Amino acid sequence: MSPVIRAAFWMSGAIVSFSLMAVAGRAVALDLDTFEIMMYRSIVGVAIVTAVAATTGHLGDIKFRRLGLHSVRNISHFAGQNLWFYAITVSPLAMVFALEFTSPLWAMFLAVFILGEKLNLVKILSALIGFSGILIIARPFGGEIEFGLIMAALSAIGFAGSAVFTRLLTRTENITSILFFLTLMQFLLGIAFSGFDGDIALPTASNLPWLVLIALCGLVAHFCLTTALSIAPAATVMPIDFVRLPVIAFIGMMFYAEALDPWVFLGAIIIFGANYFNIWHAARR
Repeated sequence: MSPVIRAAFWMSGAIVSFSLMAVAGRAVALDLDTFEIMMYRSIVGVAIVTAVAATTGHLGDIKFRRLGLHSVRNISHFAGQNLWFYAITVSPLAMVFALEFTSPLWAMFLAVFILGEKLNLVKILSALIGFSGILIIARPFGGEIEFGLIMAALSAIGFAGSAVFTRLLTRTENITSILFFLTLMQFLLGIAFSGFDGDIALPTASNLPWLVLIALCGLVAHFCLTTALSIAPAATVMPIDFVRLPVIAFIGMMFYAEALDPWVFLGAIIIFGANYFNIWHAARR
């Protein structure tokens, strides 16, 4: 099996996990702010990662090195994830995910400067085609853009930086170590920002299961994403994430009565075409 196909398989797990996390994030948004969600998600994540590593004999894989790179990676992700949690509570899910899909474009260009990866004509063309599909869905030039969509667009930059630095970490660090510091550092960041106003809301019996689901989905998503990035270059892996768009559009229709805009489907078809073209060409090579 080619590396691109294997990377696509792992990304499918990330797609399912990110979609479930959006549903759970909306469920707890009325009780907790984004910093509190990140704090509770991360402490559950620390416990899960440590327990799994200990029971599978991988606790020794956690190495206290390259902490600076871990910090940059996790600060980038913390910013992107908080902006994303906010955006999904105030804007239609399909719109948020559509703007988030600019992340592969940022990752593609960041990878050139940070990872030394090369851009070829096919990757540039597929990115441009995919971006045109995103513009069709979001239609940012048709009037005033909602604040939530601006936050979603900014979150894409944070996720792109996280993906590129994850790729850099996988060159020397084990996935267990990456996930451990992901949860630990974001827990510490969550405490700092949640307690900034002196008021940290405690989880309730009704929202605790959602917080656990968010933590599980976050870990599974990052494990799948990190594994995919360890198999194939970031410029090849990240466009696969476009598949989340029709999935989340269907979820928004079924559970939140969000209208299925025909432009969303047109944009999705274009994005799928660009995504398939990129994977097909990379697999041939």
